[in-house]
Amino acid sequence: MNATRHAVDQGLSRGWTEFRQSIRSPQDQGFYLFTGLVTLGVLWVNRDNEVGETGLLYPTYALPSILGALLTFGVVIGPAYALAMEREDGTLLRHKALPHGMQGYVTGQLTLQSLNLLPSLLVVLVPSLLLFDDVMQGGAGGWLAVAGLVVLALLATLPWGMVLGSVVPGVQKVGTWGMLPIVVLVAISGIFTPVQAMWGWVQGVAQVFPVYWIGLGMRSAFLPAEAAAAELGDSWRTGPMLLVLSAWAVAGLLVAPRVLRRMARRQSGSAVEAAREAALQWVR
Repeated sequence: MNATRHAVDQGLSRGWTEFRQSIRSPQDQGFYLFTGLVTLGVLWVNRDNEVGETGLLYPTYALPSILGALLTFGVVIGPAYALAMEREDGTLLRHKALPHGMQGYVTGQLTLQSLNLLPSLLVVLVPSLLLFDDVMQGGAGGWLAVAGLVVLALLATLPWGMVLGSVVPGVQKVGTWGMLPIVVLVAISGIFTPVQAMWGWVQGVAQVFPVYWIGLGMRSAFLPAEAAAAELGDSWRTGPMLLVLSAWAVAGLLVAPRVLRRMARRQSGSAVEAAREAALQWVR
């Protein structure tokens, strides 16, 4: 029990340390700045445009969905890249050799990726609150709903990012296996275009995955109640939203540990060396 607690404490410490290093990194700062500027630029250019018959301006309507997309993208692709990379550079093998090392490793990754979400969202949200009117129309209750939804969304998506990082052949494949599908899901999930504009079967596919429901939940927290008339079924469908996200969370928490254990068993010095050779061939 003490060994497990020590491993978890070490993981929490590692995640916090890596997060601090990340926000001080010029490369990561540049990424956050680029994401914020591009998003704010799109919102600013369309600041006077109304969305359909909602009577809402584009920044008010689109911002919650964009935050949902950033959340989904960050907590799936972030851990997938990290896990795939640390399989190749031997980090995972070193943790495997330690007592309860994998528990510490997973704790560290969960801590790091959860914390990394904060600057990704705040770099868009804080300037938007200053630049645009009526961004949050749900008041204090809306902010509480956002906080709860973020926690549920993390549980529904982050384990699948770790699964993705465990099964991809190498870090170069994360973009093909993970980034492209996420981009497609964002495109069909009503983030930038109302999902009602899609074909019926596309609407059905979108509602199977968490991206649509995270965006819907964000809009329900930020927008006034009458804006629900622009959604499928003329409702925020809070019950189905909680049910679908909870189902993905439970499935992820059941599947991810098994996949990680299987992946860890396959890790060896020869596997790390083979991955390094493959990476060198890719660079050449």
